[in-house]
Amino acid sequence: MTREEQVDKIIQNHILYAMGLGIVPIPIYDIIGVTAVQVDMLSQVGKVYGKPFSDIAGKSFIASVTGTSLARIGASFIKLIPGVGSLIGGVSMSIMSGASTYALGQVCKRFFEDDVDLENIDEDLAKTIYEDELEKGKKVASDLKQKAEKEKDATPTASAPEKEEDIYAQLLKLGELKEKGVITDEEFQKMKKALVDKF
Repeated sequence: MTREEQVDKIIQNHILYAMGLGIVPIPIYDIIGVTAVQVDMLSQVGKVYGKPFSDIAGKSFIASVTGTSLARIGASFIKLIPGVGSLIGGVSMSIMSGASTYALGQVCKRFFEDDVDLENIDEDLAKTIYEDELEKGKKVASDLKQKAEKEKDATPTASAPEKEEDIYAQLLKLGELKEKGVITDEEFQKMKKALVDKF
């Protein structure tokens, strides 16, 4: 597997994790979970390129490149609307979470390919690349979601075990993020409960 293939695989896996956490029905905790996944992705991509990484630098980079990302926050708060709010907010937050993760991965990949460390990335250029890649990311996330739905439809008898595997994978990822100190124990417990309750 080439370095580029390895990095693309890391990014794709984290898009799926981010999309899964984007449906957490508790506003703000979905954003915390997705950010934690993105920090983990940057760390893993950095390792492939031999780049130094710290969680603080990763969080700072994500905040500076994505800004407040009103669309993500709006999708999160839509979940507060009784009834359909959770469904609509979860779907839009899931796609935006995947798109944002894709875009961040592409930004880092581009700069790391040019041998630029995370701390030395040109912030304005990174924001421009991020915005361009965010549009592509929406399609990537949507395509991954449709592919997953088709696979589930193709094997209807396996849907219950697959759901259990999905939640198990997400819980493992959350545990991993907690162990790395990316999320607190309290955040982990709330996100875990939200995932278990949802499924």
